[in-house]
Amino acid sequence: MLKLYITRHGETIWNTQGRLQGWQDSDLTESGIQNALALSNRLKDIEFDAIYASPSNRTVKTAYLLKGSRNKMIIEEPNLREIFLGNWEGQTHEEVEEQYPEEYYAFWHTPHLYIPTSGESFEQLQARVTDFLNHLTSQHQDGNILIVTHTVFIKALLMYCKKLAVEQLWAPPFIHDTSLSIIEIRNGNMDITMEGDISHRNVEWFYD
Repeated sequence: MLKLYITRHGETIWNTQGRLQGWQDSDLTESGIQNALALSNRLKDIEFDAIYASPSNRTVKTAYLLKGSRNKMIIEEPNLREIFLGNWEGQTHEEVEEQYPEEYYAFWHTPHLYIPTSGESFEQLQARVTDFLNHLTSQHQDGNILIVTHTVFIKALLMYCKKLAVEQLWAPPFIHDTSLSIIEIRNGNMDITMEGDISHRNVEWFYD
């Protein structure tokens, strides 16, 4: 059995400012670092066969915090990048909504009708999700894999596993920073055993 441990990067400065990041980046906040360390503590006894991360700084930094003392190389995988948001990146939600009201509404409420004027469509993102899964399963038939990526990528991956249409992309749960989702793959079948869990953020812990 192949077991995927999937998480979103820690909270960033742009997250706190309500800015859209996409392929752009901002530093982790202190809260984002602490949440990543809490997840690292939660996963400390799991032996990972590989660690994959989006090349964005926020995901790579989170992956290093999760890696802890493990002697594992972090594999930067371009397909794990967040959805590319083109002209929206770096702007606040309010600014984007004011400039692109119909497109912004479609992105969040009717994703099957979203047609970007710049950036990626959800269909293009879904193609990256499929490419990543095909590559991963060709390289690993069993074991534990840690994957550090982004909200929309995770939602698209979960949607793929559930065999849902893009209309249901934003169905609950919300993917909080450092939330944990687990997918087990057996004989080509994908079973989601945990989705968007943040229980590690609600317990006292000590990092040594």
